[in-house]
Amino acid sequence: MRRYLLPLAVFVLLVGFLAVGLQRDPKILPSPLIDKPAPAFSLPRLDDPAKTLSAADLKGKVWLLNVWASWCVACRIEHPLLVELAGSGAVPIVGLNYKDKRDEALAWLAKHGDPYVVSIVDAQGLVGIDWGVYGVPETFVVDKQGVIRLKHVGPVTPEVLREQILPLVKKLDA
Repeated sequence: MRRYLLPLAVFVLLVGFLAVGLQRDPKILPSPLIDKPAPAFSLPRLDDPAKTLSAADLKGKVWLLNVWASWCVACRIEHPLLVELAGSGAVPIVGLNYKDKRDEALAWLAKHGDPYVVSIVDAQGLVGIDWGVYGVPETFVVDKQGVIRLKHVGPVTPEVLREQILPLVKKLDA
């Protein structure tokens, strides 16, 4: 009888971990970068590779970093909403073109609209790694001091924009 107690205890422990894990929302991926300074970068611009943009260039304003790619199917879902957001002038959106080909990215923006004040190119994905990018699309809210305040994984939806991003931007911009 005693020889069955250890396997039974291990089984009960594993069931407990499984039960806790199943209660969590799989869309929520915590980021260790929340409330920490945004990683430094200096990347070429998509529209003019001779020019660069760095994190220091964006200090003093609240902005969104949207990680996207022309090959990303989910990016097509959020893109009309980003175009609409850009048109409202509520917050500047910086695009991080992730592991993409320049000509394909430019053609994609020409076809679908360009919501970005500027898009920068992360061809090797190294800056994405610094930012903790799991995949595309991902969107970050960065405050005036250059601190990441929110990370949203997956396409931005009208609900996420209305309930999380815009209220936070308004609070940070006050």
